[in-house]
Amino acid sequence: MRLKTKLVLAITGLVFLVVFTLSWIFLGQLLRQRMSQAYSANDMVAHQIALATQRSLAGVGANDPKALRAAAAKALRADPAVTELLNSAIRYAPTVFDVTIADSEGRGLLSTDPTNLDHLVAQRPEYAELESGGLLQLLKVVFGPPRVYNLTLPLERYSEPFATVRVGVRTTFLRFVVQPWLIAALTYTGVAILCSLIFAAFLANLALKPIEQIGARLDALALAEAEGAGEAAGGRSSDAVVLVSHKIERIGRRMRNVEEVFSALKENLDQIMTNLQDGILLYTHDARAVLVSDSVERFLGISRAEILGAKLHEVFSRNTRLGRLVRESFDARMALVQEEITTETGRHVEISLDFIHDDRAVYPQETLGALLTLHDVESVREIESDLELSRRLAAIGRLTAGVGHEVKNPINAIVVHLELMRNKLGDSDHRAMRHLEVIESEIQRLDRVVQTLVDFSRPVELQLMDQDLRRVVSAVLMLASAELETRDIHVESDLPDRPVMARVDSDLLKQALLNVVLNGAQAMAEGGNLKVRLAEDGRMALLSIHDQGGGIPDDVRDKIFDLYFTTKKDGSGIGLAMTYRIVELHNGSIEVESDATHGTTFILRFPLNTQQESRARGYLMPDGSSSAGSIVAKEPRG
Repeated sequence: MRLKTKLVLAITGLVFLVVFTLSWIFLGQLLRQRMSQAYSANDMVAHQIALATQRSLAGVGANDPKALRAAAAKALRADPAVTELLNSAIRYAPTVFDVTIADSEGRGLLSTDPTNLDHLVAQRPEYAELESGGLLQLLKVVFGPPRVYNLTLPLERYSEPFATVRVGVRTTFLRFVVQPWLIAALTYTGVAILCSLIFAAFLANLALKPIEQIGARLDALALAEAEGAGEAAGGRSSDAVVLVSHKIERIGRRMRNVEEVFSALKENLDQIMTNLQDGILLYTHDARAVLVSDSVERFLGISRAEILGAKLHEVFSRNTRLGRLVRESFDARMALVQEEITTETGRHVEISLDFIHDDRAVYPQETLGALLTLHDVESVREIESDLELSRRLAAIGRLTAGVGHEVKNPINAIVVHLELMRNKLGDSDHRAMRHLEVIESEIQRLDRVVQTLVDFSRPVELQLMDQDLRRVVSAVLMLASAELETRDIHVESDLPDRPVMARVDSDLLKQALLNVVLNGAQAMAEGGNLKVRLAEDGRMALLSIHDQGGGIPDDVRDKIFDLYFTTKKDGSGIGLAMTYRIVELHNGSIEVESDATHGTTFILRFPLNTQQESRARGYLMPDGSSSAGSIVAKEPRG
């Protein structure tokens, strides 16, 4: 059997079940109502007879029960009104079979059935039982074997039972009353069920008819010509519903494949947008943002989540130079090409606004959207400055490597000849020995300087491992705690609750951070607060170290990372140069913000480890050991 036929039969059967159930309830209520009407009519007859009986027995009086019964029977039988009332009930009430007035013992005083006079009246079921019966029970009673039910009404004399009026109702008479309207109701119900079945079958076929049209459209949408021809040839005799189901399933598989490709493209796009330094905003034709890079937050000070979906006029305000320029250009549909402005904060920003047009549109001036690019000119200059500094350091490294090699050999020769001279002089000339000691001390200092040059220019082999930067920072602060307490410096550390994982050489990184921390401590001669903050900035870890010292003068700020540059009497000028080199080896960056009022802030950035399992490892290394390690402290900043 075809699936379509099964669906039609199922829908038709469901409609039949609903209509049949409603019809059954309707017939039951209607039959019960008819039985109640018959009960009410017969009950009225019983009350009329009871009233006539009371009037007829009003003058009867006797103390002996037998005499009282005989007097009552004589009075009732002699009263033509009571007798006529009983005969009228038999004659005109359609369901009454007989009427009997019995005494308290159940003997007939007066009855339409002469066999009941002065005899015990036969016991019959009460008619009230039929009112609580179900449809099947009522139908069985009415259309079953003939039976007689009593409707009993008691009579009292001086508040004591005296007699009863019993109206007999025969089921055969009930059948004559119920059968006509029951046949009519069954006829209407049958017609209603038949019409509902026909209508349900018609609607089911009508509802399932478009499935073939859907199948044809699915073929045009999802199948290639050759594939569609093969499937059409093989599926002409198949059920339309099954065929459409297979086609929808095939389209679902293709959509899942497209969704996977889309997810991969979206992930790649998100990575590209995250790593972009420029702010990128893509707007639709109604000025609603649909694509926003992470770098936009640095330009506008608004989170990326708030910008997505918002309109351009809600993001850019006319109260700012940047917002005013963007709004005016967008409203006038005027493109901007590398327009450079200076914001209220003194920041130089280069703006480009390009409109996307549809060549197939009826009106060429209509736009599909707009692409807004925000370029930080200062960042480019900082990068150029960093490149220049890197080139200088590389040149210094090459120079120091050659100088160290050339100077080491003469120093070794001088040391050998100095030792030979000391042996030849002996202790005879103390003044000559004092000069030799001075020469030896200076040669040793010169050797240390040369060795430092050699160490600085020697290639470094990094021991990179997944590290929680919170633990690295905590270890550095613990190492510097003794000197910080000596200088009356209080450390305010702000570390995130969750791990900040990066792939670094913990020993070298601790050395670089310790140089910055100790340098900040030395800058606060009278004590103060040293603020250390670690946070995540996109895919970079951001570590800022702020001191409350006197700041770095503008004329020397560009030289602080130069080797041997120092502003202190006892400084060597190696600490910050080494720090800069270590940060570069980790593909990071270091920035300096300083003024005489608020002090100096060093901002170090390191790439985060994007692997999710590195976060799950938490505080332990892959081998189960902690990330703590030894530290070699170098001379802090000059």
